[in-house]
Amino acid sequence: MYRFGILGTGRIGDMHAGLVDAQADASVTWCFDIDRARAESTAARVGGRATSDVHAVLDADDVDAVLIASSTDTHIELILLSAQAGKPIFCEKPIDVDLAKVEICREKLEDFDVPVQLGFNRRYDPSHREVQQAVASGEIGPLELLVITSRDPSPPPRPILEACGGLFRDTTIHDTDMARFVLGDDEPVEVFAMAENRVDPIFAEFNDVDTAMIVMRSESGALIHINNSRRTSYGYDQRVEAFGAEGMVRSENCRPNEAVRFSSAGTGRKDQLLHFFIERYKAAYEAEIRDFIDCLKSGKAPSVTFEDGRRALILSEAALRSTRENRPVIVNYAPGA
Repeated sequence: MYRFGILGTGRIGDMHAGLVDAQADASVTWCFDIDRARAESTAARVGGRATSDVHAVLDADDVDAVLIASSTDTHIELILLSAQAGKPIFCEKPIDVDLAKVEICREKLEDFDVPVQLGFNRRYDPSHREVQQAVASGEIGPLELLVITSRDPSPPPRPILEACGGLFRDTTIHDTDMARFVLGDDEPVEVFAMAENRVDPIFAEFNDVDTAMIVMRSESGALIHINNSRRTSYGYDQRVEAFGAEGMVRSENCRPNEAVRFSSAGTGRKDQLLHFFIERYKAAYEAEIRDFIDCLKSGKAPSVTFEDGRRALILSEAALRSTRENRPVIVNYAPGA
């Protein structure tokens, strides 16, 4: 039985606590949040204890691993404190929005022998994984084009915008990671991006954008196109398409009901897309928690590593730099580059 401490019990932390509690070989023993009432609410739901003192969790004998779901600006501090305490770590993405801080964290983690898994849940989505496996198996021939669409139903609230680091670091980072996941060892090496404010003037207040297109080139010459928007009128739009000489494979959007009606009035689906990420990626969130626990039990390295988080951020930073300088950016993954 793996006993978890949940660090951060907002919407994502509370969801993760429920997923851990649902596992037959795991439980939640502690919940930490700077808002103690919020920690108490989650703890009551999963049968754990609540605290607003993170050291109460990290020093506890009944915590075998931690799950970090606090605000992004606290991730590095909590990663390092957890590593010092010898606790295996599952941390929500991103590691941080500042690449220099991520590099310092990477160096400090070298002193500790603890597994760190990053929460890029979309890798675990059954449909997206089918695309990745079709590419890896050679089913569609050598990959030529990869198209990733990721559009949110509506802008996040102001407090999230103030802390998230902007579209490229907050949203596009999922897509740069998805590109790396599908490409395998064929790393993206060049990035060109264009972005605009088309959705809400609030983004300009934060020197941010809400609409973007990113084109990348991989080492082999495969071309990747990512498109992002902070608004859709029809639900959470999530699609991945891989194209090669032998064919194409595509993951489609999800709906509550997949029935299609045919009549003299026309053909179509009744239900709109699922609303947002918790609904759309429910199975993926469940699978990544299961995978983390299985890695702990077997002693295997995590499937999604700190380095994956670092490289996804490097690509997102390259896209941001490209928009600001209006030019292609060559990607260098070397530490300190």
